[in-house]
Order: sequence, then structure tokens, then C-alpha cells
Amino acid sequence: MVAKKPRIVVIGAGMAGVTAANKLYTSGCEDLFELIVVEGGTRIGGRINTSEFGGDQIEMGATWIHGIGGSPVHKIAQDIKALESEQPWECMDGSSDEAKTIAEGGFEVSPTVVDPITNLYKNLMDYAQGKKADCNGGFEYMKLGDEGGAGELSVGSFLRRGLHAYLGSKKSREEVNDCGEWNRELLEEAVFAMHESTQRTYTSAGDLFTLDYNAESEYRMFPGEEITIAKGYLSIVQSLASVLPPDVIQLGKRVIKVEWRAESTVLDMEQNGYGSRPVKLHFSDGSVLLADHVIVTVSLGVLKAAIQHDSGMFSPPLPCFKAEAISRLGFGLVNKLFLQLSSTHVTKGQDFSKFPFLQMVFQREDSEFRLKKIPWWMRKTASVCPLYHNSGVLLSWFAGKEALELESLKDEEIINGVTATISSFLSIPHIKEKENYHSHLGHGHVNHDVDNSEVKFSKVLKTQWGSDPLFFGSYSYVAVGSSGEDLDTMAEPLPKLSSCDEAASATSPPPSLQILFAGEATHRTHYSTTHGAYFSGLREANRLLKYYNHHVGV
Repeated sequence: MVAKKPRIVVIGAGMAGVTAANKLYTSGCEDLFELIVVEGGTRIGGRINTSEFGGDQIEMGATWIHGIGGSPVHKIAQDIKALESEQPWECMDGSSDEAKTIAEGGFEVSPTVVDPITNLYKNLMDYAQGKKADCNGGFEYMKLGDEGGAGELSVGSFLRRGLHAYLGSKKSREEVNDCGEWNRELLEEAVFAMHESTQRTYTSAGDLFTLDYNAESEYRMFPGEEITIAKGYLSIVQSLASVLPPDVIQLGKRVIKVEWRAESTVLDMEQNGYGSRPVKLHFSDGSVLLADHVIVTVSLGVLKAAIQHDSGMFSPPLPCFKAEAISRLGFGLVNKLFLQLSSTHVTKGQDFSKFPFLQMVFQREDSEFRLKKIPWWMRKTASVCPLYHNSGVLLSWFAGKEALELESLKDEEIINGVTATISSFLSIPHIKEKENYHSHLGHGHVNHDVDNSEVKFSKVLKTQWGSDPLFFGSYSYVAVGSSGEDLDTMAEPLPKLSSCDEAASATSPPPSLQILFAGEATHRTHYSTTHGAYFSGLREANRLLKYYNHHVGV
């Protein structure tokens, strides 16, 4: 009787899943495996989704190559000539236009206020990320104390301690004068908060007080500039998938249950061989599929939902060591909002087709000067900017509860809220009252021609990663109470080797690698990134290749 080929099933056709399939198929062993990729959605790419809006190419998900030096994503993009295009693309010019930082109430904040706080914030984050061995430049306030215990320190608390120490040192050197709605210290704190809001979108931690400080120095980026992909991020996944036969990837196959053998041992393998496939997948359409090995690449959000709601996705349930790591790690929500400028947006002589790179500085929650017309879900949005220079499509980022609220709003509510916000920043309703105050703090110019001008939008498009049952969020972070070890635990295959199995595996095959885990949340130093997902897909493919090469002799 001819022995069955081992069947490897990859769950998810995102970066990790397609990379794993690509590696397995191109390893020279494609005739020795039966390879299947099952994807619950109607497209490949996962959290990579290049689309179109307002005539422009946009990225609904992953956007940036985080450093081009040594990045596998950059190498693929170079190889397939995806870095150049005749058509403009999202963030093609980065932030080449000088940002205009405007405070709530409608005046431009002087670089003499913005730049020192921006440098402070960058120095603090560099220190937290281990990029500075000591606190040079007189920034002694960055040194960590022992209060609270280093094990429970968050990035948010570290940043705030640094800011307060900085403001305290400034007070000792110069008097801070109160000028009505704003004073210098309030402005400095608000500019700092603007950078914190941006950090929320970088990390997906809706609250930086939940982001673990100690793990920050383990996170790695590649050197060099950060760029976007001219022909779209999806071109990377499409290139990886293009080598696979057309029947390998099966769309619309959502897995609802993974049955596996938690107590599988070496003896089971010797008795059952490969005639009895140990894993059984159940799909939402009622079909089932048996497999020898399954590489699970679903998001950490899906895994969290599985253990929190006892959904029965894994039967038997995941062992405690795995479930506890899933529970401790953070998985946040980041959404993008795209807005198309209306063709009638020119008002009072102002042509907003040349919309600035607008950075918004908001009043504190307890301020009596907060403008009521600005909705709460806009108040931690750091910026609104064109997709590229002179684009008619604007882009803004949301994180945490604000991002979740965005998903529930109707387009009309979004347009009204954003219009009210931007108009309040780009107009000066009480010009004469502000002139003296404005010049006193050394702010930039006031445009006397703008008076309650209104930017108008014709349509909007929002991403909805939080409510999508295939993701339940955006990307992972190391939360306070977890550590990089939890990311390593995420990568451990099941069933876990017992001490007896470890001893026996020197001379006999180990228990079958039934369930393997890949995805950005399984990489200790490159979590939350597409290249982290890529590396994890390679890792699990190589784990299986090594297993067969060393133990089965294929």
C-alpha cells in the first residue's frame, strides 16, 4: 500500500501563512507534502490590504517598511520592482512638507515651543528602546528610579515622569506666564501628549500605561529609512503566493474548530504511523479536513477571543502555558480614516487643495477652554495630512477606544466631527483677542484672512479591524504583566514535549508537530510588523522541514 503524503494545512493567507507555504513549496520537497492554505476571508493578504479611494492607491492595513537595511520585505519589493510607480501612492513623500502644529483655538505653535518637546520625547523613547547607553545632554530626569518596581513600569509612566521632571527643571530656570487659554507649560504638555497619541498608533496600545517598559528595549527595527511600497503592500504577498499552484489557497474556508491530540506520545506515533492524521479541522460551511500538521497564523485577537469566550476553537483547549501567554500579551486596535476633499472646499480665498501636514494640539480634559464642537473621539488624533503632496485625500490615524468608536459611526457623523475639528484649527474666530497672546509666546503667524473657514469632504472611508471577526484588532504589543518570554511561548508548537519524549526523541521520532504557530505575535523582537510575520512563517516551515529531514529521512 502506498503511504499517504503528510498533509500540511496553513490557517490564514496573510504574510505569515503565505510565507510558510512559499517556503514549504519551494524547498525541493513539494512532491513529498500535500500542502493546503485555508483562508477564512475572500482575499489573501490578511492585515495587508492595498485598495483605492478617491482615485488614489491606499493601504487599509500595513503601510510601512520599517527600515530598509536587511529587511526581507524590502528585498522582495526590490526584486519584483514594486518600489517605483508612475502613479502616486500613500505616504510616497513621507512627511516632506513641514508640519504645521496648531493648538486648539486656532493658532500655530512656534517651533521654539514644539522643537524642544519633540526632542525631549524622542530622547525619552530612544532611552526606553535602549538606543542610548546613558542620559547624555543633561537629561538626568530620564534615569529610572526604583519606585513602583521596574517589573511593573510602563512606557506611559516613564514618559510622564520624564516630562514632569523636564517641566520642573524649566520652572526653576524661568517663570511661566499665564496667557489666558494657554500658557507655555500647558502648551508643552499638550505637544508632548500629541506625540504620545502618535505612539499609540505605532504600538497599538490604546493606553501607553499598559505598554511594558522593559520589553521596549527588546523590540528591533531595521536600520535605514522607513518607506512605503509604490505598487502596494499587497504586491509582496501576491509575489510570495504566485509560486503556489492555484488550488493550494482555498478562500472562504473559515476554521471554527481545531481538534488535536493533546496526549500524543512517541508510542502513539509508533503504533499509528502517518495513516491516522492527528488533527481535524472543522469549517463554518460544515466541511472537515484531516491534517498531519497545522500552522495557525490567525491574529492574537482571534486567539484571545477563543480563550476568553471559551469558543471551542481548540479541542481540547489550549494548555495553560499557551493560554496564559495569549491572555497576558496586548493586542490593540488601530484604524485609518481616509477623507476625500470636496471640489467646493475653497472658502474665503483659502485653497485647501494644498492641505498642510496638520499636527493638532488639544486642551487637557479638565480645561474650561475645550471646544465643545470637537467630538471626544477626535481628541487623541495627532494629525491629519494629505496622502502625498497636494493629494485630494486626507489621512488620519486612530487608536484604542477612539478607533473602536470610529467603527460604529456613520459616514455623516464622521464628516461632521472631522469638519468641526479641522475648521476650528484652521480658523481664528477671535483674531484681535489672540494677537497679543500669540506674539507673547512667540507663536507663528496668524492668517487674518481666515475666519470660520470650513474644509468640506465629499466622502470618507474607514478601516474596521476591531469588528472584523477574522482579526479582532490590529497588532500585538507587550503589555504590563507580560514579557518577551510570552512571545516565545506563543511560538511553541503543540503538543509540548514531555521529559520522556525529549529523551526518546534522540533515537525515535518525537510526537507529531500537530499545531504550529506563526504570525507577528509569535516573534520576540519583530512583533507587530510584516517582517516579523514573514520571519515567523519561515521559522515554522523550517521547523517542519527539519523535522522530516532529521526524523523521517525525506
